[in-house]
Amino acid sequence: MAAHPNERIGRAWVDAFNARDLDALLALYAEDAHHTSPKIRALRPQTDGKIHGRAALRDWWADAYARLPELRYELMSVTASDERVIIEYARHLAAEPPMPVAELFEIRDGKIAASRVYHG
Repeated sequence: MAAHPNERIGRAWVDAFNARDLDALLALYAEDAHHTSPKIRALRPQTDGKIHGRAALRDWWADAYARLPELRYELMSVTASDERVIIEYARHLAAEPPMPVAELFEIRDGKIAASRVYHG
């Protein structure tokens, strides 16, 4: 069975993240996209774990790159449909064991309209 065309979004997301290419990463998102993550909730509790819009996403990831310069993701799987992409990856930091992560992207007009991170 052929891969779904939206799989490219999941693969491009990991590639851009690991390259620290914020422009390429943000180009995958709709202008009004929102992102939910336990890490946002922990580090910015006033947000209830959510950020909205590309500018906020840029700020979030720029901060993550500055705080965690060795952070990288190892893609494990991509599952895609017309409306959703699910990626599973291992989060790698030098002083920590790999953390399994799943991320769900809601797709609208070929862009990520919403994303949600799941990890322990």
